[in-house]
This record gives sequence, C-alpha cells and structure tokens, in this order.
Amino acid sequence: MKYFLPVLIVLMSLCAMQMHAQEELTDTLKEVVITGTGTQHLLKNAPVQTEVITRKMLDSYGGKSIEEILGGLTASFAFNEGDMGSQIQLGGLGNSYILILIDGKRIHGDVGGENDLGVIDPHNIERIEIVKGAQSALYGSDAMAGVINIITKKHLNDGIYLENTTRYGSFNDLRQHNGVGLSTGKWTSYTNFQLQHTDGWQNTSEEYTEAMIVPDSRNKTVNQYTNWQVSERLTFQPVKNLDFYADGSYYIKNINRPTNGKYASCDVYTYDLMYRNASASVGGKWQLRGTDVVTLDVDWNKHAYYYKYTDTTLADGYDPNGNFTNYFPYFAGQKNLQSDQQRVMAHLKGVFSLPYENQLSAGLEYRYDYLNAPMRTATGTADDWTAALYVQDEFNLISWLNVTAGLRLNENGGFGFRATPKLSTMFSLGDFRLRMGWSQGFKSPTTKELHYRYLHAMGSSIFFNMGNTDLKAQTSNYWSTGLEYRGNRLTVSVTGYLNKLDNMITLVNVPVSEIPKDITSSYMGDGSDEIIARKYMNMEDAKTYGVDFNMSYKLTSELTLGGNYSYLDTKAHVYNSKYETLDEVTIDGMAHHKWNASFTWNHRFAPIYRIGVNLSTRGSSERFYQNNGNGKAFQIWRLNTTHDFGRSEKPVSYRVELGVDNIFNYVDRTMHPYHLGTTSAGTTLYASFSIKFRQGKKINTLTKKQNNYDEE
Repeated sequence: MKYFLPVLIVLMSLCAMQMHAQEELTDTLKEVVITGTGTQHLLKNAPVQTEVITRKMLDSYGGKSIEEILGGLTASFAFNEGDMGSQIQLGGLGNSYILILIDGKRIHGDVGGENDLGVIDPHNIERIEIVKGAQSALYGSDAMAGVINIITKKHLNDGIYLENTTRYGSFNDLRQHNGVGLSTGKWTSYTNFQLQHTDGWQNTSEEYTEAMIVPDSRNKTVNQYTNWQVSERLTFQPVKNLDFYADGSYYIKNINRPTNGKYASCDVYTYDLMYRNASASVGGKWQLRGTDVVTLDVDWNKHAYYYKYTDTTLADGYDPNGNFTNYFPYFAGQKNLQSDQQRVMAHLKGVFSLPYENQLSAGLEYRYDYLNAPMRTATGTADDWTAALYVQDEFNLISWLNVTAGLRLNENGGFGFRATPKLSTMFSLGDFRLRMGWSQGFKSPTTKELHYRYLHAMGSSIFFNMGNTDLKAQTSNYWSTGLEYRGNRLTVSVTGYLNKLDNMITLVNVPVSEIPKDITSSYMGDGSDEIIARKYMNMEDAKTYGVDFNMSYKLTSELTLGGNYSYLDTKAHVYNSKYETLDEVTIDGMAHHKWNASFTWNHRFAPIYRIGVNLSTRGSSERFYQNNGNGKAFQIWRLNTTHDFGRSEKPVSYRVELGVDNIFNYVDRTMHPYHLGTTSAGTTLYASFSIKFRQGKKINTLTKKQNNYDEE
C-alpha cells in the first residue's frame, strides 16, 4: 500500500487538473452487456452490477493469458498458476464456485479442482463480462462466487478475413494466433488456431522435502509446457430471422517436468502431464418478432488427463488379467489415464417482450456428467445429472426503477430438488445508479468430490485426498449493494457484498485409518514422510464479505486513468473431529487487499501510424493459508506499448507491440513448495507482431474516422 497510495494521489491530482479539458471525447456509454440478465442492456442501465473488460482495455494492456488479463485489469481475482491449473479465486471462493463461460457456454474439465484456462485464446476475445455472486437465475449451481463470460470476436465481414499474431518473450515464451474467416452468401466460417509455449522458470532452488532442505532442487516454479488448440465455427442463415451453427475444437497440452538432479529420490518426477480436450456443439437462433427470440444449444465436451512416463515407474495399474495392482510397471513413453471427464448438455431458452414493460426469459437445461478414472476412484467410473427450469422477468413499470426477479428449479440425480430465487433492483437518477441484489445458490457435490482420490506431496508431508459419498449439497445466500456514477468522462462505483454458505465443501484432515486398506501400503513411503489423510467434508458454515471500488477517468480523448481496489475477509467454521471442537478458519488463499491502477495514452501521429502507451501496476497484501505459511505481499509494474500502421479503409493493417512486465524485478524466493505470493519470474520482455487482412462488402463502408484500434 505504501506504493499504491502515492500513485493514487498523483492520479487523482491529475484528474483535478484536467477537469476542464476541451478535447472531443469518445462516448463510452454505449457499451452493451448481456451476462447479468441474458438480455442486452447498455452497461450503465444493466439491472445487475456488471464489470466489463473492453476490447480497448485488452489491446492497451497486452496480457498474454486470461490469468494476466483478469489479474491486471480487475482487483477481485487472485491466481497461483501451477501444473494443476490456475488456482483462480474470486471473492474468497475458488475455482469450483466460479462459472467460466465462453460466449455463454461453460468451459469443461478440471484437474484437482482447477480449470486449465489455456483453452482460452486471449487474441480472440472481444470483451469480458463479470457478474459477482449467484445473481442470475440463468446460470447453474457453479456460480456461487460469480460468472465470467468471455465474449469472442465475431468475424462477419461478408468476405475474407485473415489474421496472424506472433508474440515472443523471455524464457522462450511463444504465443501464436491465426484466424481465417470466410463469408459468402448465407454461410460464414471462422477457423481459429492458438499455440502457447514457455520453457518455465525457477524462482528458488531451495526445497523442503523428505524431512530435509534440498539446496539445489531441479523443480521449477512454473514448469515447461506447450499447448495448442484448433477450433472451427460454421454458421448458416437460410432466412433473415433464423440462424444455425456448428462448432468444434481440439486441444492438447503437455507439461514437462524435471527428470534428473543430484537428489533424485526427492526432487525428480518420472512422468510428464498430458491433457487432451475435445468439444462439439450445434444449435440455432430463431427471431420470432421484434425482440422475441428462441435459442437451442446442444454440446459435448471431453477432458482427459494422463501421466506420460519418462522413466521406469511402479504405479497403480491393471495387470494383463485385468486385476488392479499398486506396483504395475510403466516404461518411458507409456501413458496412464488419470481421469476422463465427459459432459453432454442441452439448453433451450426463450426471451419474450410482455405488456407493461416486462421482458421474460425462460429456459430448460439438462447436463449429464461422466467420469472415467480407473486409478483414482474405487469403482473406476462415476456419473451425475442435473436438470433445471428457470424463469426471470425484468420489470420497468417506472422509468427510474427496474426490478428483476427470477426463480431457478434445480433437480440433481443424487441430491434432489432445490428452488433458488433471485431478486435485484436498480434505482436511476441522472448518471447515478443504485443497485441492490439478493440471491440463493445451490451446488451439489461434483463427481470428483464424491469419488476421487489422489496423492499430493508437499514438503515433508504426503497428503492423501479422498472423496466422500456422504457429502451434503451446498447452499448460499448472497447480498450486494452498489452505487455507481457513470458520466462521459468519469465512472466510479462502490459495491459491498456478503456471501454466506452452508455446508461448504473443503478438504479436512482425518485419521490415517480412513485411507482405504487396499491402497494404504502404496503411499506409506519409507517412513521419513508424514502421511496426512484429507477428506472432502462439509464445513458447518462459511462467509465472505468485502467492498469493491472501481474508477475510470477519461481526461481527454487520448488519455485515460483507471484504478480498482478490493477489500475481502472470510470466515469459516469446521468441526475438528480430533478435539471435538468447532474451529474458525480463514479460507485458503484470501488476501485482505488487492489493487491495480493504469495510465493509458493513445495518439495518432499520422494517417497511417498510431501509438498507445499503457503503464499499469497490480498488487496484493499477504495471502493467508492454514498450512505451510502465508503468501508474501507484492506490487508489480508493467509497461506496454502498441504501434498501429495502416489506414482503416485499406484491407491490410499491422500492429507491433513491445512491453516489459515486472519493471522493478520483484521475485518471491520463498522455499519450494511453500505458498508463493506470486509466481512472477521477475523482469520479462516481450514483443509481438500482428497482421490483418480484410476484404468484403462491409469493409468498404467504414468511415475515415475509424481506425484499426476502434474497429476491434
């Protein structure tokens, strides 16, 4: 905070000095959002509080991944990227409570409860909409912490669209994006390819393992990985008011881990990690009359996770007769399936305009989940299904008052029926908006929380984590109140919230005797490690509460200042079976204070050249953990510059991006594997080059005032 407060004072002083700037300003009040209600609203009139990361913000910041983008442009998120995923947290709650959507469809698959956000191509994002808490009846049980809806670019230029972006940075960090769009008559096609690679880095060579400190461990803070994805979307419009689509994707990720070292018994893995994802979906949209519309979506997703062995290893497996054994031999090059998660989902939705300024949204949803994990479940497979019926109505009987009420009826195959109501109101007075909301959530345990079991080594301890078929479903109550001012130049909002959860599911220490007898001998080690058994259990209750502050000020048409601050606190009660007491704990990963601020300047020096400069900072106070120490506080500065070449009316445009992250070279040297405040590698440099080609009827209608920056 000692760095952030002086910066904030300077920024506010600059605001005061520029209050009477006369330059013509771009109108920022026409931003449209859809996530909060499922219907289109101008951002300033959205009934449900919505935070938006616009295309211009994405361009000026230059984040290489969705983790960098969310961590740098909002103050509500925390990440701790690792092999098992991004370890995302929002409002004190982790990945399993956050619903991540791509164009309204939930992403699929996790490892250890964490999604791999590498499936999201940052170069194909139009904007990101964030709704906190379970404030909409449109979304399911995963949205107790909030919804992140990533809206992708739409390339409907009635012709040919080609793009290439190549970015290279420190540690051989390569990011490649290619897009091919074709549009002719009633058909439109867009093919997207992305590749991500890094050699990884090591912030510290010290590691505590096998009851000793290893001074020159080979384990990295972030391991080397390579992933790539290809996706295709095909749309067909037979008549003006009817659209059909089909899309699919295939994704591969390989994580390479250390294979040699002085302390071979304690710091070397004998297998790499492999992910294999696939998806396919079809659907359509029927415009009935006016704003009435009906949509249908059906999709299938697959996420498979493997060990790929790099040396001879005795591990769980099946012998030639199909018998399970703890000491099945695997050899270099062989792979072993850990989990294969598949999901089929169907969603029918209608939006209808009713008399007296009402807009009704209603829908049916069905989801079937299947888990195949022969090495990590007692029976080898598990499945689950959830069905839902929802209805939501927006009332605008009075011009200055909006009331949005909804009800979602949930039915789960193992945990029965639950109704979850939602209610939000918005009072309008000129450029001011007062929003209040209350909602209930319902979340049944996942198939992994019920059945999964896996080993997790940390320091001199071996944690054996187990599913629990006796779990109860989780419920929540969420309250929020927010005041917002949104003018032509200045936008300020303050929102307070309280999220109370009952039967929150988390891993709790239990006696080692609860480890299943058929696998106990495999994990007892050589006696030098402490064996800790952990089981998914229901907490008695938990609550998170905090305040979010957001500010953006457009001093001139070229200069913008922005800042975000988030205060958070959490409390949870869990039953201690050893001492028969009710213990109060802090939810792991919580930081009381997070913040960011930015200075963005854009200027066109000539008809064919435009420059953009973004100086930003992000930081966090200490992050709290129940075991192995807290994460250190940090503050990191970043400079990104963009250079656009070409005229808007021409079919070809170019962009060069140059930047430096972590300008002052902050590195957390905490001993591995204890919790890190940030995994940043220190000062890193990067550069990217983009070229875009457009040729079509709509390109010729662009006015001379538009440019490459505004088009996107």
